[in-house]
Amino acid sequence: MRILIVDDDEELAGLLSELLTREGFRVDMQHDGPKGLAAALGGGYDLMVLDVMLPGMDGFEILRRVRRESRLPVLMLTARGEDEDRIIGLELGADDYLPKPFNTRELVARVRAIMRRLEERRPGVKFEVNGISIDPGTRDVTRDGVPVEVTTFEFDILETLMRAAGRVVSRDDLMEELYGRKATPFDRSVDMHISHLRKKLEGDKPLIKTVRGVGYQFVRSPEEGVAA
Repeated sequence: MRILIVDDDEELAGLLSELLTREGFRVDMQHDGPKGLAAALGGGYDLMVLDVMLPGMDGFEILRRVRRESRLPVLMLTARGEDEDRIIGLELGADDYLPKPFNTRELVARVRAIMRRLEERRPGVKFEVNGISIDPGTRDVTRDGVPVEVTTFEFDILETLMRAAGRVVSRDDLMEELYGRKATPFDRSVDMHISHLRKKLEGDKPLIKTVRGVGYQFVRSPEEGVAA
C-alpha cells in the first residue's frame, strides 16, 4: 500500500518515511502545498499524512480540494494545543489527526490502524435500513435511492452502526473498531464524523441517535423493529 507524506519538515518526513517503509509501505514525500495536492489527486495513494502548515497552500486547502474528488484517507498533523485546527480538519473530512510534536511510533500505529480497516473491507451483501442502503463491496451509499458521497471513515462508521441498528454502539467500541484505541474525553474525531453523516443522510427523519454518555444508535423504521 502506498502512503503520501506532505510536510515541509524534510527531516521529520524522512524519518516517518523510513519508519513506514520498514513497516512494509511504499512511501513518497512532498514538501509544499501545490506539489502535495497534485500528488494526492494523481498518485494513486492509499493514505495521506498531511501537515497543516505548508508553503504555497496550507493543509486545509489541500484537504478541501481532495475531498471534492476523492475518498483518500487523510491523517492530519496539527499544532499541539490548536483545538481549532483539529476541528477544522475533521469538518473538512480528515479521518484522524495527531498533534505535533508526537511520538513517531504513535503515528505509525495510527497509520496501521487506518490501513487495517482498508484491508478488512468486506465484500458483503448490500443491505438497507430505514431508507439508507450501503454496499460493502463498492462502498456506495444511497438515501432513498439517491447516491450520497461519504469518506472512508464515514462509511466504516455508518456500516458499523447499521449492522447494529436498533442497538447502541459505544464511543469506545467505535474508536477501538476504527482507530485501534480507546476514546478520550478530548477526542472528537468520531463525533465529527457522526455530525457529517447526519448532515449528509438526515432530512426531516432522524437516523443516528445520540445516547448521552454511552454512544450512538442507528434508528430502525417502526416496521423494521429492533435488532435482537
